[in-house]
Amino acid sequence: MNIRNYNIYFSTHTVSGIVISALLYIIFFAGSFSFFKKEISAWQKNESFSQQTLDPTVYAHFLDSLAAGYNLQGRDLSFYLQQQGLRGYVMISDSQDSIVNMQRGGVGASDSKYLVIDFLRNKTSDYATAYDLGEFLYRLHFLAPLNEIPIYMGIAPFGYFIAGLTAFLFLFALLTGLLLHWDKVKANFFVFRPFSKWKTVWTDMHTALGVIGFPYQFIFAVTGIILIINTVLLNPFAKVFYQGDMSKVQEAIENVHTYPLTYSYTKLEKTFDITSYIQLAQKKFPNSDLKKITIKNYGDQQMHIIMETEAPSKHRFSGAGILAIKIADGGILEEKSLAESSYIDAVKSIIYRLHFGDFGGYPIKVIYFILGVMGCFVILSGILIWLVARDKNNVIPRKRKFNFWVANVFMATCLSLLPVTALTFCIVKLAPEVNQQFIYRVYFNLWWVLALYYCIRRNINRTNRETLLLGAIASLTIPIVNGIKTDDWLISNFIKGRMDIFIVDFLWVVIGIVSFTVLYKLKEYKLSQP
Repeated sequence: MNIRNYNIYFSTHTVSGIVISALLYIIFFAGSFSFFKKEISAWQKNESFSQQTLDPTVYAHFLDSLAAGYNLQGRDLSFYLQQQGLRGYVMISDSQDSIVNMQRGGVGASDSKYLVIDFLRNKTSDYATAYDLGEFLYRLHFLAPLNEIPIYMGIAPFGYFIAGLTAFLFLFALLTGLLLHWDKVKANFFVFRPFSKWKTVWTDMHTALGVIGFPYQFIFAVTGIILIINTVLLNPFAKVFYQGDMSKVQEAIENVHTYPLTYSYTKLEKTFDITSYIQLAQKKFPNSDLKKITIKNYGDQQMHIIMETEAPSKHRFSGAGILAIKIADGGILEEKSLAESSYIDAVKSIIYRLHFGDFGGYPIKVIYFILGVMGCFVILSGILIWLVARDKNNVIPRKRKFNFWVANVFMATCLSLLPVTALTFCIVKLAPEVNQQFIYRVYFNLWWVLALYYCIRRNINRTNRETLLLGAIASLTIPIVNGIKTDDWLISNFIKGRMDIFIVDFLWVVIGIVSFTVLYKLKEYKLSQP
């Protein structure tokens, strides 16, 4: 490689990596836990969804109870289902009926709702009340809490924009890093010298783990960009092919399904039983999971139901089915089986499954988790290499001091995430009532206090050791706290087949043991030095 190209790749890789390092670490750290989002939610509530089956009549009971206290006439209802349909989110739109609107206070007043439903236990709550650690870590991994900052970037809320920009710069850092080390990839692929000086250890770690994890990180960067800022990517196509009409674009890529059935102000005479339609969809599409149910023009002659299914990964890697029926006459508006899935269905399924590790069960989730943690190590080692390379006598003291403070703040902010996350798990488990505000208050207060403390300490070595120690102790405490609180211990959950709860406790035990092992090895290394 000629020196000019080397300098270009080196500078681009260094600058793009440094700019996004802290945000990227947060995304990787929280994202690694997000693979177990459903399991963490089950663990927090001590409500296992493993081996549970759902009676479709619960949806009818929910609609009956909802209609008893809420006029559904003319509304659109969207059910977003999770956990094999056992839990989900329900969005209820404003009514299209002007009489209903007048009864609730006029056209300008909105009474739309967004509810979180546990169909298995017949529990209904709003989003903030049902908020849990699984949802928090999932949303933290694409920086959704930053949306609270009242800044709109024109294309997305502030948090989503920053996460998308970070993913885009991460892609640059990945490609330039690979080009930078391309000539030495084959010769140094298995080179790791753990007993050399620290700069050599960090350099080997950064290069080896970066190259080994490159395919995963590349997939993560590309799919992350598509999932977070897909609107930006679609805008040029919308302007050229659809005259800027994004609704037509969404329909073209099958994100929405529309039919020429507008609200008619004619009351539906037929009795609507959602159970029979769900059973029909299950009969037409066996070996599939119901993912979304949309009811349009509720209670009107033009009322219709749209049921969307998805193939479980153990049967098909991609594929989606749809069944749309007009309620008044039972006519089928659209029917598409899993075998008839389009190219768009396949692409959307592949992007989703590759990004979230939603295939292959727990073995794939564990592999994804390990690769995500490897990404954290690559980022940490990159910052330390950057610091050591600039901590030389020929660098003026003012710049050396600034470089140290950059690395010190980064390490304090990022390394404190492990003990903060583990302590939050313990606190949330013991708290009598948990909601979104409580989780935000506990997590972010612990985080800034611990990060500020280690920033003031100004000792990166001690920051590393002490956060590892705190994280290890808190990690091993989590299964104990869970056992005392619920009387369901690690082994008992495994015996009962409550695998979603067991895997969370087991994961923290492994994290605690690994953290203590790393601490022990660090101590051995320190004692072996002259």
